[in-house]
Amino acid sequence: MSTKPIDLRSDTVTRPTPNMLQTMAQTEVGDDVFGDDPAVNKLQEKVAEILNMEAALFVPSGTMANQIALRTHTEPGDEIIAHANSHIYLYEGGGPAALSGCQLRLLPGQRGQFSADEVRAQLRPADPHFARPTLIVVENTHNRGGGSVWPLKLLSELCDLAREKNLRMHLDGARLMNACIASGISASDYARRFDTASICFSKSLGAPVGSALAGSKPVIERAKRFRKMFGGGMRQAGYLAAAAIYALDHHVDRLAEDHANAKRLGEGIADTPGAFVDPDAIETNMVYIGIDSTFGTAQDLVDDMKEVGVWALAESAQRIRAVLHLDVSSEDVDRVITLMKDVFKKRRV
Repeated sequence: MSTKPIDLRSDTVTRPTPNMLQTMAQTEVGDDVFGDDPAVNKLQEKVAEILNMEAALFVPSGTMANQIALRTHTEPGDEIIAHANSHIYLYEGGGPAALSGCQLRLLPGQRGQFSADEVRAQLRPADPHFARPTLIVVENTHNRGGGSVWPLKLLSELCDLAREKNLRMHLDGARLMNACIASGISASDYARRFDTASICFSKSLGAPVGSALAGSKPVIERAKRFRKMFGGGMRQAGYLAAAAIYALDHHVDRLAEDHANAKRLGEGIADTPGAFVDPDAIETNMVYIGIDSTFGTAQDLVDDMKEVGVWALAESAQRIRAVLHLDVSSEDVDRVITLMKDVFKKRRV
C-alpha cells in the first residue's frame, strides 16, 4: 500500500500529467501582452466558443478573473450583490473594496444560493444617500455551499430581475465544468444569462495555472486594461495556455470520476460516530464533514488525519472540507475512509 499522503485540501493541488507537460513543452509561444502568443489566442477563442461569448481573456488566477470582472462592471462607490459565503467576499483579500472601491451587499441562502425575490427585497431605491447597486455575482458551483450546483430556473429568474433593474451579472465559474457534468447543462447554457463568466483551469481541470474571463468584445477590451493595471499581463504565457487547452480537451468528462469518488467518500464515513455527512448533499467533488464537539475541533481532526497521511482543511471550527480531484483514485478513497474512521474512533470518548 502506498504511503504517499492523499491530499484532499483542494483540487488546486493537482500536478500536470505527463501528456500535459509534453504538450506544454512543444508549444509555440509569443508575447501575449502584444497579442501574438498563438496558444493564448487559441485558448481565448476556445473559451469564448465554449461559453458562447464574443471574446475571452486569459489571466493568472480565478481571483484575478473575478476582480477584473468587478472592476469592469462597476465604478467606485457602487454596490455588488453576492452571497454571504461567496468567494469574492471571503477569499479574495478584500479585493472589491481595494481594487474597485465597491461595497458588498451580502445575502443569506441555503448552499450558497439566493433567489430573485431575495435580491429584489434588498435593492436600494435610486437616492443619492445610497450606494448604487450595479452587479450581481453568482458562484457556480458554490464552494462554501458544499460544491452545490445552481438550478437553472433559479438563475433564469435572477437574470430576468437583473435585466429588469438594469443590473449586470457576473458568473464566478471557477468550477463551472463540475456544474456542467453534474447537471448535464452546457457551459453556454449557464453563461448566456450573464454579462461575464469566468472559468478556472487550475482547479478541477488540473492545469497548473490560469483562468479566463469571457464576455462581449467591448467588455473584454475594457477588462484588458484592468488586467494590465492589476499586474496580470503575462508574456510567453502560451506554455500555460497549452496546459489549459489540454485540460479542456481531456479533463472535463473525467470530472464525473471525482464526483463519484466524493459520493463514495461521503457514504463511506456517514455512519462514523462523531462525523456528520449528508451524502445526498454531495453534488460534485466536495465533501463537507461536520464534527461533534465532543471529538474535538475540526483542526484537531485535521491534525490527526495528517499524521496518518490524509490531508484536508478545517473550513470552520467544526467542519472539515475534503475535495476530490485528478490525483485521487478510487483506491485512495477506500484508504481515506479506513484511516478517517480510525482517527474518529481514537477520539471517541
